[in-house]
Amino acid sequence: MNFSMTFCCVFLAVCIIFSLLTAVPMVADAAGPPKKTKSKSQTSDKKGETKVPEVKLSDLNVIDRGLVEETPKSKTIIKEHQNYCFKTEEQNFRGEILGYVTPWNSHGYDVAKLFGGKFSMVSPVWLQVKRSGDGFRVEGGHDIDKVPRLLFDGWAGRDYQYIFSNENAIQKLSRTILDFYQKYKFDGVVLEVWSQLGGQRRSDLAHVIVHICETFHKQQLKCILVIPPPIMPQGSSMFSKDDFEALEPVVDGFSLMTYDYANGGRPGPNSPIDWIKKCVQAISPEKDSRRKKILLGLNFYGYMYGTAAGAEPVVGHRYIQLLKKQKLKWLSDAGEHVFEYKENSRVHQVFYPTLKSIKMRLELAEDLGTGISIWEIGQGLDYFYDLL
Repeated sequence: MNFSMTFCCVFLAVCIIFSLLTAVPMVADAAGPPKKTKSKSQTSDKKGETKVPEVKLSDLNVIDRGLVEETPKSKTIIKEHQNYCFKTEEQNFRGEILGYVTPWNSHGYDVAKLFGGKFSMVSPVWLQVKRSGDGFRVEGGHDIDKVPRLLFDGWAGRDYQYIFSNENAIQKLSRTILDFYQKYKFDGVVLEVWSQLGGQRRSDLAHVIVHICETFHKQQLKCILVIPPPIMPQGSSMFSKDDFEALEPVVDGFSLMTYDYANGGRPGPNSPIDWIKKCVQAISPEKDSRRKKILLGLNFYGYMYGTAAGAEPVVGHRYIQLLKKQKLKWLSDAGEHVFEYKENSRVHQVFYPTLKSIKMRLELAEDLGTGISIWEIGQGLDYFYDLL
C-alpha cells in the first residue's frame, strides 16, 4: 500500500506542531533503547554554528553506486550518507515493511513522507491504553496516522488480573480501543503488551489479544503484535512456538524484536545474523504462509560501549560525529561493523548498522520468507532506504 499522498497531508501538520516544541524527552521503550535525538544529521563548524550537509540525489541506488561493501571507508560514509536515489517510491524488498516513528525524533516524519511508497505500514508509537475505574481510556491521540502502536502503560498486576477474570472487561477494553482507532480512521493497531508480563500468564494474555484482534477484524482493521525474541543469551524465553501457533490465526503480523542482543554488561553486536535466523526458525520451523506474518526486526540505531554507564544508544547524527577518522572492522560471524577509539583512558566500541549489514538482513528475510519491521525510521541514515 502506498501512503505517500496521505503522509504529505498528515505529516505537514505534524511538522508544524513539532516546530513549536521546545523540549525533546528522553524516553525508555520496550521496543528499543532510550533515545534523545536531533531531527537531522548535523555537523558544527569551528564557530560552533550548526551546518546541515548538502543532499545530492543520485540516478543510482547505493548498490549500483558500489557503496555496499565489507570495507567501507569512513570518509565515504560521511560524504554519502544523506545522498539517496531519486527513485524514492521504488521497492527493492518483496516482503511487508513496518516502520516505527517516534515523537522524540522528528526526522522520522521526513523519512515517512519521502520514502512512504516503500513501507507497507507505518506505526507512530505514542498511544497508551490505561485502566480508568471499571473502564479504560486511550491517551496520546495527537498527530497520528495509519497503524499506531498501543502500549499497555502503567498497568499493575491487579489491572491484568481484572481483565483476565472478567469477560465483560475484555469486551469493554476491546471496544474502547476500537472506538478510538475508528475515530481517527486508522488502518489497524500495533499491540505492545506481551513483554509487560515477563512471560507470565501467557494463555490469559493470548485470550485478551485474540479478542482485541477479532474485534478489529470485524471492522476490516489490522492487528499487529510486538513480540520479544524467543532466544536470548541468558536462556530465558518469553515467547515460544506454541504462543505463535495459538495467536497466528488472528494476528496479522508479529513485530519480532531481533535486536538488543548485547548490553552494557555484555558488549557486542546488536543483532547477530545467525541469532536472527534462529529466532525466526524457533517460532516458525517451516517456511510456509505463516512465516510471512513475521516481521523480522531491524535496528536502525546502534550502541557505544565503554561509557561510564556501560553503554549508550547511538543514532545517525551521533554516529557520523563519532565516525570521523575511524576504521571500520567487519565481523563476519555477526554480519556487523564495529569501530573502536580511545577517549579519556577509556576504550569505546561502537556498533551501528551499515549498508552491508542491512542488505544481509534483507536478504535473510527474503530467504526465510518474512517481512521486516524497523525501529525506528528516523534514527538511520537516509541512504539506508535505497535498499528497501
